[in-house]
Amino acid sequence: MDHKIRLEMPAKKEPHTAFGKRLFALRKTRGLTQVQLADALGTTQRVISYYETEAELPPSTAIIPLARVLEVSADELLGLKPTEPNGNSSVQKQRLWKRFQKMDVLPTKDQRAVIRLINSLAGSSQAEAG
Repeated sequence: MDHKIRLEMPAKKEPHTAFGKRLFALRKTRGLTQVQLADALGTTQRVISYYETEAELPPSTAIIPLARVLEVSADELLGLKPTEPNGNSSVQKQRLWKRFQKMDVLPTKDQRAVIRLINSLAGSSQAEAG
């Protein structure tokens, strides 16, 4: 009998439910993978995938933890209220800070070049706004 093991990853499923689409968008906006969200909730990636692709809604016991991790209200998570546009600013700042900390391994010359670039871009965006 010839048994072959499939080595390729299964195809990614797109969210089909309104909740799944919302959860997917919030997770992506927060810069989280399904695995990272699952770890933060103490569950598995498979559960997060199910919530995003199959479930109409997660169990009621999962709503509050999901909302906390995604930094939204339960009403926002459930689509009863629109999400706040600046709700992820602290997450964005954390990601930006982590990237900025990587500069520490760069040679001094490159660090100065990055700082000049930031100053230049910040100056040009302020000039455009003014």
